[in-house]
Amino acid sequence: MALSEIDRNLLERCVQRKPRAWEDFVDRFMGLLIHVIQHTAQARGVRLSGEDRDDLCSEVFLAIIKNDFELLRKFRGDSSLATYLTVVARRLVVHSLLDRKSAARLDEATLHGTGNGGQRAAPPRSEAIPDAEQRIIDREEVDHLLDGLGDHEAQVVRMYHLEGKSYQEISSQAHIPMGTIGPILTRAREKMRRTGVDTTAG
Repeated sequence: MALSEIDRNLLERCVQRKPRAWEDFVDRFMGLLIHVIQHTAQARGVRLSGEDRDDLCSEVFLAIIKNDFELLRKFRGDSSLATYLTVVARRLVVHSLLDRKSAARLDEATLHGTGNGGQRAAPPRSEAIPDAEQRIIDREEVDHLLDGLGDHEAQVVRMYHLEGKSYQEISSQAHIPMGTIGPILTRAREKMRRTGVDTTAG
């Protein structure tokens, strides 16, 4: 999926620091990034609290802003912006989760005085991120992130976030009133957030 004209304009507005560009960027992609974060944690058996999830989301957004939007400037536009951001977010989250796990093990070793005569042990080399984590994920995996949504919601979210379609295009192609698209996206984002909270229960 190539970069849509809507997302191309959004990218240009962000890197040029146009008024409200960043707010529009966050509004467009926050729901997707939260779902990527939760999905990545679940795949590694990590249970996130709502606060953990929000912290990771903030880390991703800060990484995007860093060095005058360097990550956005590096984007070549040979995929959808949502696919690129999914790759970026997943890679950052994997690094952060591994750092947290290593820190927790080091703290535990220090607390119990184990390893290196009570000194902090180095994180195991097996914790290194495998090469597969550095590869661009395909469209099928991006679509898999929407599995938690109903068919109707997933269709609208996919068209808006992954395909970069406008409300008018979605209304025409999905045969739904344009005024219902915003509420559908809002409900979908809330469901993604609730999914993140529910998975920590138990």
